[in-house]
Parts: sequence; C-alpha cells; structure tokens
Amino acid sequence: MKPSPSDFLTFSDRNLATQWSGKKVPMSDLYEAYIDGRVDIPADKWEAFFHARHDVVSFRLTEGHFKWAATNFFPEVLIHSKKQDSRIVGEHYNRGNDFFGWCLGEAMVYTAAWYDTPETSLEDAQYKKIDRCCEKLQLKKGETLLDIGCGWGTFVARAAREFGAKTYGVTLAQEQVDFGTDRIKKYGVSDLAKVEVRDYRNVQGKFDKIVSLEMVEHVGIKNLSTYFDKVHSLLEDDGFFVLQWTGIRNLYSPQNPMTALSLRPEDLIWALFMARYIFPGADASLPLSSMIRAAEKAGFEISDVERMSSHYILTLRAWRDLWASNKEEVVKAYGERWYRLWYFFLHWSALMGEQGTGFTYQVTMHKNHESFNRNFKTRSS
Repeated sequence: MKPSPSDFLTFSDRNLATQWSGKKVPMSDLYEAYIDGRVDIPADKWEAFFHARHDVVSFRLTEGHFKWAATNFFPEVLIHSKKQDSRIVGEHYNRGNDFFGWCLGEAMVYTAAWYDTPETSLEDAQYKKIDRCCEKLQLKKGETLLDIGCGWGTFVARAAREFGAKTYGVTLAQEQVDFGTDRIKKYGVSDLAKVEVRDYRNVQGKFDKIVSLEMVEHVGIKNLSTYFDKVHSLLEDDGFFVLQWTGIRNLYSPQNPMTALSLRPEDLIWALFMARYIFPGADASLPLSSMIRAAEKAGFEISDVERMSSHYILTLRAWRDLWASNKEEVVKAYGERWYRLWYFFLHWSALMGEQGTGFTYQVTMHKNHESFNRNFKTRSS
C-alpha cells in the first residue's frame, strides 16, 4: 500500500484534509499550504516525507504556475533592465541583514562554500572557498580585484586583508553595502577595500583580477552576452576571472516555454519554486556547457573547471540547520511564513543537489589571445 499525504502531514485546514484524502496532490499545492500554515510536516516526519515524495505528491504544472509565469516570470526574463534588476535584487537582499545572518552565519556569504571534510564548520568552509578563489586568480599584493555581485563584502574584505589586494565590490543592495563597509572597517582594510551600490554594467576601468560568485544567474539570459562582454572589457589582458554559479539540469533555454518539455517533472517544479519564491529574475541558471559557450563567445579561454556540487549540498544543509537553530528569532522578527518558506527551500534544494537537479561549478578563465602566458605559473611567480 502506497503512502498518502496524511501519513506525513497534520492539517489545521480540515477542508484541505478532506480534499487531499487518498489523492496524490501537486507538490506546489503542498508547499503553498505548508508555507501558509494550513498543513504542517512534523519534525520527525521531514526525512520520511521527502524520501517518499514521489509516492505522495505529483510534479505537474497547475493553473497557478501558468498565471505566475504570464504575469511575473516571462516579463522578468524578457526585460531584465537596470531598473528592474535593481528592484528585484533590492526587494530580496534588502530584507534585513539579521534575516540572512540567521541563515548564513558569521561569514555572511550566500554562495557554496568549500569543505575540507563534511565536519568542517560553515565559517571555515566559506573562508577556505574565498582563499582558494584568490589562489586560482593568482592574486598578489597590490593587484586590483573586482567582485561583481559582492554580497555582504566578505570576499572583498578578506582578499584585501589576507592577500593585500586593492579590492572593489559592487552589488544592487544598500543593506549589503552598509554591512560590507562595516566589515571592511573591522578588518582594518578601509584603505584597500570598498563596496558600493552599482550595476555591473556601469563599472568602469581595468582590473587585474575579477571574481563573480553565484551572481551571473541574476543577469538573465537576455543579458548573458552583455555580462561576459563587460567582464572581458574590464579585465586586464593577463588577468584571471573566476566565475561560480548554480545551474539546473537540462535548462538550456529558460526563456523558451517549450523548455518545460525537456525537464524532468520534479526538476521543473523545483525550478519554478525557486524562481517564484527565492531568486526571482535568476533565469540564467544554465548547465556547464551553455555557460562556457557564452564565455568563449565573449573571448574567454577556460583554464580550470571545478565541480562544487558536493560542497553546495553541505552548504545548504549547514544553512538549514543554522536557520532552524534561530527559528525563535526569525519568527519573532519576520513571522512563521518566512521561516517555513526558507526551511522548505533549503531542505528540498539539498536533495535536488544530491540527485543532480541542481549543481554548482567554479570556472577559472582568462582572455583568449595569442600573447597570453600559458606556461605553468604559481601564486608566488
């Protein structure tokens, strides 16, 4: 006998309990009811529910998906203007630094960390990720570094303090700039590091090294060539660029409605959940081949590719556990709905990483011109 929703859920909405009795309900109906508090998944049932999810729910499109896509997703994909991107990113990342701190911890880095072992602390893994990126960039004292999508400024501050680089970070969220400016001051590198609100398209000058971690998804398919062309124009001819992003399996043409036909059912429903509730406007969550092709078309040559997916999974679970430990503070400040939404996102996303739906890559590249020194070089050379 197959399991049913009632084996894992408790219902505060008795009408919903009756409607779902004996049925395989759409996943989107279930997570919306859970986020709204009409159903609950007891703590001792979380693992069992997600293990049995393919027997309990269906991964099919609903009327709500089509309405949201028509009014939100496709307009965002087609426009992706500076004004629109500023609004979307601001609404997300200006929510409150306390909100993100309860999830991200002291490091305040919202990208996949790098773990020496599964037991490594979240903070140590995030700092190790930053240091490894700087080493891939062959970052040296006195060189200039641009961080596109710098978040709360931790990379900018650490690269200045540990590597002696002159660092500059840009983001579209004022809350992040305020936090980053304070962190730079506390790190004692105000003379070397700076973060400010600025669209990457408005950055001017030349930089020895550039890094952009899990920001490229937000530029949109519409602007992907513009993004790589811009990075290429900002990078010195002998410089390196490190790009990290999270992609979705088989999502080669997210702007095309027919893309849904190429995605596995759960992959599609998870992707739509993420686009609607977590990362609106982040439609450039591409597979490795698509992202590399876009970079190469802009004149880049790939020098290293690192699969970060196992680290992505560990990072999500660390964020989830930290979020759960701060539940009381989150609910008090932002309400039960936000707590439920973020917990569901972090738990489900880790499973999507395990099964290959979501993946993370870190790619190092440089300009593809004949005079580039391709001989082996170490950080000290």
